[in-house]
Amino acid sequence: MRFTLDILPEALTDIFAAAAWYEQQREGLGAEFALAVNKEIDALKDQALAFRVRYRRRNTRWTYPHRFPYRICYYIEDQCVHIFAVVHAARRDREWRKRL
Repeated sequence: MRFTLDILPEALTDIFAAAAWYEQQREGLGAEFALAVNKEIDALKDQALAFRVRYRRRNTRWTYPHRFPYRICYYIEDQCVHIFAVVHAARRDREWRKRL
């Protein structure tokens, strides 16, 4: 089953902010982060159901990009994957739950 993607503006803001922070730490690292997140998001078109439901109220699932401790939080509605947050894995759940 192939899904369409809907990346909400808040998630894009998360990605840009994290990439900017990584870029300050080391030149080129921000681009690597953005590429890893983009690759993982693109894979959700085919593998969105591969990850278990973590928060049943909204059928929220998440995945992690390779090498970076960030959660890509999403839920599935019909044939669409809605990505609503990209947050650091060490943050409390209430950070991304505010957006549901």
